[in-house]
Amino acid sequence: MADILIGTCGWTDPALLGSGWYPPGHRDPEKRLRHYAAHFPVVEADSPYYALPGPRTTALWADRTPPGFRFDVKAFSLLTGHPTRPSALPPDLRGHRRDETLRTEIWNRFAAALAPLRDAGRLGTLLFQYPPSLAPGPEAEAFLRAARERAHDWPFAVEFRDPAWWHPDRAARTTAFLRDLNATAVAVDTAQGLPRSMPGNAPATTAHLSVVRFHGRSPHWGTGGKEDRFRHTYTEPELRAWLPRIRALAAATDEVHVLFNNCCGDAAPRAAETMRTLLGSTLPHPRPAEREPDRT
Repeated sequence: MADILIGTCGWTDPALLGSGWYPPGHRDPEKRLRHYAAHFPVVEADSPYYALPGPRTTALWADRTPPGFRFDVKAFSLLTGHPTRPSALPPDLRGHRRDETLRTEIWNRFAAALAPLRDAGRLGTLLFQYPPSLAPGPEAEAFLRAARERAHDWPFAVEFRDPAWWHPDRAARTTAFLRDLNATAVAVDTAQGLPRSMPGNAPATTAHLSVVRFHGRSPHWGTGGKEDRFRHTYTEPELRAWLPRIRALAAATDEVHVLFNNCCGDAAPRAAETMRTLLGSTLPHPRPAEREPDRT
């Protein structure tokens, strides 16, 4: 049976910092991360989506967490086709045309910044979350394939936000495509019955990792601001219904990451703790992270 690692999407969200989940005296970044890592074995780092990190930052993340801890790192917005503010780009690249040449340069800097994390064995996977505007088709597949070729020797996970990728008539093709890329399909939990509702049945597409992200069940999924989209407190029955799917993924892969992205306050860590109880998990000491083989 695979290691099932449970955690949250981020550890510095302002609502979490103000919720009281961190004990008094844990105001500085080092104490917060060490406290988090004492409770959970995996976390999603979402700040690199908004701005390229520096190697010093990722080296500190590695230094402040124990062996076997995992960081799933969200890819910078430009790499996935999301709108990207000019101020989020390095100053010397802000006037550059937004094309594959720019994405290649951004990728090179992104990879260099994450090298300390990977070298320390703390990298779980890169998370490439694609926007709802990326509809399935030849152009989208070419866009993903170019990203995967740049990141050919990195762990690579894909989350779609257009439900058409997992429509019953398309799901088999999507599954085969991701397997050909050696890319982990990210399963998600969202509210159902909405135009942008995502099905939660993404299969295992790599042998080394499966990822499940719980976004909450807000009726504002796909609309409104962040707090509107992700505000939700999971109930035990809602989480219990996921156990068969998580266990099926664990039977098919070496490791499963279960990450909670529901806000606000301390809703995400509380849901993670409930899921850990339901799965009968303790804080595991997972096997060392392995570097992806060079596929060129």
